[in-house]
Amino acid sequence: MTTRDDMILEVDKLITSFETDRGMLRAVDQVSFSVPLGKTVGIVGESGCGKSVTAMSIVRLLPQPAGRILGGQVRFKGTDLLRASDAEMREIRGGDIGVIFQEPMAALNPVHRIGRQVAEVFRVHKKISKRDAWDAATEMLQRVRIPAPEKRMMDYPHHLSGGMRQRIVIALALACKPSLVIADEPTTALDVTVQAQILDLMKRLQAEIGMSIILITHDLGVIAETCDEVVVMYAGRVVERAPAATLFEQARHAYTRGLLESIPTLDTPSKSILKTIPGMVASLADHVHGCRFCQRMGRSTSATHERPVLEQVAPNHWVENCPLCSAGR
Repeated sequence: MTTRDDMILEVDKLITSFETDRGMLRAVDQVSFSVPLGKTVGIVGESGCGKSVTAMSIVRLLPQPAGRILGGQVRFKGTDLLRASDAEMREIRGGDIGVIFQEPMAALNPVHRIGRQVAEVFRVHKKISKRDAWDAATEMLQRVRIPAPEKRMMDYPHHLSGGMRQRIVIALALACKPSLVIADEPTTALDVTVQAQILDLMKRLQAEIGMSIILITHDLGVIAETCDEVVVMYAGRVVERAPAATLFEQARHAYTRGLLESIPTLDTPSKSILKTIPGMVASLADHVHGCRFCQRMGRSTSATHERPVLEQVAPNHWVENCPLCSAGR
């Protein structure tokens, strides 16, 4: 049984809001989950469900001054990151926690060579000389299987393909052998062949370094292939948490089941219309206090007025207990 000592990260009732013309709007509404040592936790859901905001809240990289963390705790190795100083967070980010951003072209500086950007990580966090940092950066590019790394060190980001740029971003995130890596949709813009290579690369490096991973994606196929545990988010809340095998075999929440049913299988007839979830995720300003999936489905009942409690239904399996959305109720 997993204990608290086995967790490298614990997110407890995290609340993140944004200042807008319509006031403070919650994008992350009391989200809780944990990441075991050496394991991969996937966060899945449609666009607009709060996955990336949750990740950026953990490392305190929210857009300023609009983004604010209003409550909760984020305990990393026992330290609450929400109460750490800016100087402490600069040491942790890139050092003990690596971040693989969603869009590699936006994550890389277009006016600096690749070598300078990767070497800077070693200079800042390892406090080594320019020559040693350059050699370490070259070795890191070789580890992420960049061909001719000495030559690529002199290239600019626009000289590289999308897959190569994503490998550079992975090299930046893993340069200091972090304990935790947050990968925000690292394969979204890549074709399936390169996507498979990137996922294999991350699994290989995870085995070498022994790091934990938070993998944010909307692709349940990626979740099935790489994750040990899964957090399903909808409209800023966690609606289901479970081990990956349990989630795919015994999904309890209607939203989770809807996501799974939308995936084509080998038995799906050619050119058949795939199942979809009706409606769309409500905007932040339109969120109800109660069950937000009931809101989407147009159910005008008490379920949309009273917030369902996240309840444990089996060992390590938690479901938002809306009587209309949770199976077996």
